[in-house]
Amino acid sequence: MTREQRPGPRRPTAADGLLVVDKPQGWTSHDVVARTRRLAATRKVGHAGTLDPMATGVLVLGIGRATRLLTYVVGADKEYTATVRLGVATTTDDAEGEVVAVRDASGVSDAGLAAAVAALTGPILQVPSSVSAIKVAGERAYARVRAGEQVELAARPVTVSRFDVHGRRRAVVDGTAVLDVDVTVVCSSGTYVRALARDVGAALGVGGHLTALRRTRVGGFGLDVARTLEQLAAEPEDAPLPVLPLSDAARATFPVRDLAEPEVRALSYGQALAPVDGGPAGTVAAIAPDGTLVALVEDRGGRVRPVLVFAPATA
Repeated sequence: MTREQRPGPRRPTAADGLLVVDKPQGWTSHDVVARTRRLAATRKVGHAGTLDPMATGVLVLGIGRATRLLTYVVGADKEYTATVRLGVATTTDDAEGEVVAVRDASGVSDAGLAAAVAALTGPILQVPSSVSAIKVAGERAYARVRAGEQVELAARPVTVSRFDVHGRRRAVVDGTAVLDVDVTVVCSSGTYVRALARDVGAALGVGGHLTALRRTRVGGFGLDVARTLEQLAAEPEDAPLPVLPLSDAARATFPVRDLAEPEVRALSYGQALAPVDGGPAGTVAAIAPDGTLVALVEDRGGRVRPVLVFAPATA
């Protein structure tokens, strides 16, 4: 191998923390993880919530010990912008599937659309798309569908806290009148936006599917802090990939309890703390006086107990 052919120096391993990536269209979430493993010089990379290859936008990655935070980030609410095409239904409820029904959507009125959207806002029971990643008897639903099986998934409770229409465009596609509707959706974890597109179309009697989907926020992480893979690849190769440190990631995800030094030592040994009057409920980030993340804690039975400890035991 000549000098010119030798690989350059290996990038230093990234610190523990979160990385928010603006996922490109056509990439799977696993593709992004694989690319980030090379950029971060570590195998310990995971993601918080899959994005379909067609979708773009916020994909939260955990690096090193921050992968332990991902379970909590996955459950955060999500925000999307999307385009729903009314008049065409597909096998996958998005533009990647085969067309299964075409109907003239020229008769869809603004009032009818508003009523269909309103009916899908708030707490609802949603049947996920049959090609979702939900497991059926230990196998992903989409794998069963691709193998030729008929898959019917049970409805599950989700919450759509916002379903706003902010654009409508009428067009003729392959001789059929369609209506493209631009929407913003804020929803609980586990909600399928393409199922919302399907159900709006079904309610209006014309069918519907997603033609575009962009995730703009996961919990406290939005596009304003997201980096493209090209931007990450352009970082200097002699420096570790910049990540959001554990403590900052925890502050963006959980309420915070500031600790005194004796409490830091207690939590580092897995011991419980006394609750604080008026303290935050649920999972809380316990932060040391020097600003580092010590643990995630929860009030259980009147004692604040660690559920994840990050700090090493100290004397």
